[in-house]
Amino acid sequence: MTPGGPADVRELPALTIAKASVGRMDNNAYLLTCRTTGEQLLIDAAADARRLLDLIGPAGLTTVVTTHRHRDHHGALSQVVTATGARSLAHADDAPEIPVVTSTLRDGDTVGVGDCALEVIHLVGHTPGSIALLYRDPAGAPHLFTGDSLFPGGVGNSFGDPAAFASMFRDVTTKLFDRLPDDTWFYPGHGKDSTLGTERPHLGEWRDRGW
Repeated sequence: MTPGGPADVRELPALTIAKASVGRMDNNAYLLTCRTTGEQLLIDAAADARRLLDLIGPAGLTTVVTTHRHRDHHGALSQVVTATGARSLAHADDAPEIPVVTSTLRDGDTVGVGDCALEVIHLVGHTPGSIALLYRDPAGAPHLFTGDSLFPGGVGNSFGDPAAFASMFRDVTTKLFDRLPDDTWFYPGHGKDSTLGTERPHLGEWRDRGW
């Protein structure tokens, strides 16, 4: 995918996932649509409000969830919220540094999109309030939106802070890999998707290299 290019669409029985690349940092934004009600939720209004609003379309938007406080993940948030009237959600520990937050989230909370539900998973390290969102598809594998906490090839950037790396690695291991099956498909904040099964054999390597 390239910024401004066509969205990559995945159709699940109850939920449609549209992945778009936006902005100069090639951020991923994910539009989730409940196939029963048509309700829509956007993960990370990262950049290029016009592109995101075109993706949202006439069905409108109920919710925006921001995965963490770094500006490249919320550059278009104010414009999208103003245009759609959507509520804006983020973890309480990152909310003060995000321009528009109408309600805050905690670990274990549930965010609805129509008849579907997303579980909030707090992953401390990349930022204090980073989160992942988990959709447990009743008809198949789980789907996990990891922000900048997990990528193909490693956990997110800990900016040279050993304590932040240790926290992030621990949370990703215990809250994601230890809880979810290998066929869990995950969608990061930048770049390509992967599965937990593909990445699981490399956890030891990640721990040993420290990034």
